[in-house]
Amino acid sequence: MGVYNRFMNFLGLQEEEEIVERERIVEAAEEPETNPYELRNKNKANVVSIHSQKNARVVLSEPRTYEETQDIADHLRSRRAVVVNLQRVRGDQAVRIVDFLSGTVYALNGSISKLGPNIFLCTPDSVDIHGHISEMMGEE
Repeated sequence: MGVYNRFMNFLGLQEEEEIVERERIVEAAEEPETNPYELRNKNKANVVSIHSQKNARVVLSEPRTYEETQDIADHLRSRRAVVVNLQRVRGDQAVRIVDFLSGTVYALNGSISKLGPNIFLCTPDSVDIHGHISEMMGEE
């Protein structure tokens, strides 16, 4: 029963028996085709990608301990790009953090790029990075 018919029935402008008879006539006239190829194509038209993002979000992170690396990995799993500043951690911890993030990015088919001294950009596969930044020390 359509919304229009229910509304008309609710207002008392149309009786329910008339509605049922009309729907039976309409259903008998509309016999669906059973071509499975057409049904498959019709269903594909309703598929919407869940990975399309209207709001691209970049997270800035400045971890001070190795334990904060899990939060960065969670952002990457949520398909957000993360800029990681490792200038406030010791050198040995910075290496461990970069190793962990490299593994995370690899598992997500993303990429990791060095932006500057101890600054990295980690991106999921939905973000493309073009170009590179050369280090200033190498140019001088």
